[in-house]
Amino acid sequence: MPESLNIRNLLRPYAGLLGLALLAVLGEGIAGLLEPWPLKIVFDTVSGSKPLPDWIRRMLPIAATADRMTILEIAALTVIAIAAIEALCSYVEKYTTTEAGQWVMHDLRRMVYNHVQHLSLGYHTQKRTGDLISRITSDVDTIQNFIVSNLLGLIVDVLTLAGMAGVMFWLNWRFTLIALTVAPVLFAVTWFFTRRSKQASREVRQKEGEMASLMQEVLSAISVVKAFAREDYEQERLEKESAESVKLALHARSLKAKLAPAVGMVVAAGTALVLWYGGRLVVTGKLSAGSLIVFIWYLGKMYKPMQDFAKMTDSFTKAAVGYDRVREILETPAAVRDLPSAIVAPELRGAIEFDDVQFGYDAARPVLRDINLKAEAGHMTALVGPTGSGKTSLVALLARLYDPSRGAVLIDGADLRSVDVRSLRSQVAFVADDSFLFSASVAENIAYARPDASLEEIELAARRAQAHGFIEGLPDGYETRIGERGLTLSGGQRQRVAIARALLAEPRILILDDATSSVDARTEAAIKRGLREAMAGRTTFIVAHRMSTISLADEVVVMEGGRIIDQGTHNELVERCTLYAEIAEHGMEDSVFLQRDLERREEMARL
Repeated sequence: MPESLNIRNLLRPYAGLLGLALLAVLGEGIAGLLEPWPLKIVFDTVSGSKPLPDWIRRMLPIAATADRMTILEIAALTVIAIAAIEALCSYVEKYTTTEAGQWVMHDLRRMVYNHVQHLSLGYHTQKRTGDLISRITSDVDTIQNFIVSNLLGLIVDVLTLAGMAGVMFWLNWRFTLIALTVAPVLFAVTWFFTRRSKQASREVRQKEGEMASLMQEVLSAISVVKAFAREDYEQERLEKESAESVKLALHARSLKAKLAPAVGMVVAAGTALVLWYGGRLVVTGKLSAGSLIVFIWYLGKMYKPMQDFAKMTDSFTKAAVGYDRVREILETPAAVRDLPSAIVAPELRGAIEFDDVQFGYDAARPVLRDINLKAEAGHMTALVGPTGSGKTSLVALLARLYDPSRGAVLIDGADLRSVDVRSLRSQVAFVADDSFLFSASVAENIAYARPDASLEEIELAARRAQAHGFIEGLPDGYETRIGERGLTLSGGQRQRVAIARALLAEPRILILDDATSSVDARTEAAIKRGLREAMAGRTTFIVAHRMSTISLADEVVVMEGGRIIDQGTHNELVERCTLYAEIAEHGMEDSVFLQRDLERREEMARL
């Protein structure tokens, strides 16, 4: 089952930090409530004729008998003490929330990255890599920023509002009701713009993901871009996407920019109302000047959280959009799933059977139909047929990169889905024709499947793959770092390093998907000699186009149109299978054969 995104579950491991932050928030809130009272004392007691409030006399007995100058000094020291408490609490709150937020971001990024890696290959072929990267980085960052900057800030604002409202009601409840009349208008304005801003921000994030995908795609294929001199075309594509992003961002910014002035006008109206009504109460003697100052101070403090709520809509909107985009990934189920009773794979013998298998990348269009095939343990099976006949799809099912939509793939008599996929793949090595290498040393690339392998084991695998010679000729030998995707090596060199990587894994099942297509005939012959030793006792599937490779197989399977049309030894198939005889006579790349293949496809399409 896919993981669900639950903020409470993410925050639970850091309850201690957040608890400390909450205490700091309470201290900060109390300090904020006390902040205007020294001014009230100065205006009412020191400058005026009103006595100290009873609650202050009880808290500070020394102040009850002090003269005005002493009270003034106490008030000044109290201002410093309140500021110190508020500063300390603010520091603790910000540091602890930042620490918690950073670790939450770490956990969330780890969770999303782990889930993305375990999603099926079909998911990754349909999704754009740049958009996935944007979700794992930028969207996770927005959630973290909201937790750090706004989540406990929201609690501070709520506590501040509640505390100040309580004190104001205690001082003069009628005056307080008048001061709060603008609050519903303030929240209505905020809600109106927030709702529209969220949709606009979602469109901006989507466009940013599309731009990231475009740039990632172009930079990954920069050699193709340069080969066809398409730099200007790709520049135009990016500029078009960027211009659309600018328009969407300006629309979103326009909504956010309208919010602040609207809130400012509502706040100004509320402040003017309080000044007018409060001033009249002071003139008539119904309210002291100090109390009016406390009211105005609290009012400013109350409107500030309300303004913060309005400003917070931007962060909240971005975090909500990011949350939805991250949750979409986490709620995507893995298409390749083990059965509930799946067990860890024992050491495999390697007997393979495809039992009435059907498969398609799109359920409505199967690419494999009615596949029934048996391969004995330790034997080598070659798959041949025209391009698009389903050879690569068949071996992908064997490696459980996909699961069949009908039927079952069996290994040693057990359904692959009844075996833990990780333990299965640890005994299967897959070498594709477009072998991917990491931006690391040659040794690290070969040892990718077995990081603990010794240099001697790495060199032995490289010798079997006929890669040792050219590796020794590199500037730093096996420690030479190769460029991203291995583009500093030739196609044939990359394939030989990939074959060495597969051989080092000591797999029970070896799959070579046209893995020698980029090497010359002499190198291929040398690789075959190394593979004969490496494949001894291992079940091997080879997707091949060269007869020299096909001739190594114990059995040859001929495929066309997603079906197996014949199977047998080379000599048997030459005698009875017309398609295979054509392949044997002309080769897969021969123009005569390709023309016949095209004609055959057109005929099948008409049928």
